[in-house]
Amino acid sequence: MIALPPSQNAARVERLGHFMLKGVNKALREHAMLANGDRVLVAVSGGKDSLTLLDLLYRRQRFAPEDYCLVVGHLRSDHHCGHAVPEEWLRAWCEARGVPLVTAAMEVADEIAAAAREGSVGPCFLCARRRRRALVELARAQSCTKIALGHHADDLAETALLNLFFNARLETMAPVMPLFAGLVTLIRPLAYIEERDIVTFVRAAGFPITGAPCPDGAASRRATVRRLLRAIESEHHGAKRCILSAVAHASHRTAATTHPKEDDRVEY
Repeated sequence: MIALPPSQNAARVERLGHFMLKGVNKALREHAMLANGDRVLVAVSGGKDSLTLLDLLYRRQRFAPEDYCLVVGHLRSDHHCGHAVPEEWLRAWCEARGVPLVTAAMEVADEIAAAAREGSVGPCFLCARRRRRALVELARAQSCTKIALGHHADDLAETALLNLFFNARLETMAPVMPLFAGLVTLIRPLAYIEERDIVTFVRAAGFPITGAPCPDGAASRRATVRRLLRAIESEHHGAKRCILSAVAHASHRTAATTHPKEDDRVEY
């Protein structure tokens, strides 16, 4: 087992975690994401977002009003999909805290290659769809009724712009989304957390994230929208919050509100 060194910035990590938990608690409370007895599969790719989600949900257990159990779900994909910590490190982190870790293999490379040749659908869409399906299977096998995903405020704002520009819809990923008549529910506790705060937290915590970016991500529509949003934010800080507020207001004005189409960071 890998020996995990103590953080060199333990006090700062604690302060940052306390600050970010305010946003997490707000999301959990406003959207009723957790309840007593919940068994939650935390989807951990090993990247900065999912590691932050796992760390914060674990810290929160010490004082949470709900009594919930965490299970870490990690998928080994044959298609490289971005920066991540080594699986051995993740296993050591879980063992040190008594958090169960379950893994599964996901073979999607051939399907992505075939789709690229045919020009049918984008690789991000295929990867996200297969990943979600595999996570649901893991959750059912572990008797988990909730799956926690690491999408943050920037992801939700980007998705809103993607839907607006390419689908003529003003909507984004739902903070809570029941699947299969409520047998499994997707939750996004980082919905109010900005990516820059996650980056600060991960750097302070010293998570050993390595690897190269997803080879397909740079040319995606999401990457284009991300660059646009960052440019707007540099001139008008708070723009992403305005985007998400507009989506929320539009949803509230709709009498028969339905859950928006899941895209899970896909390209359209």
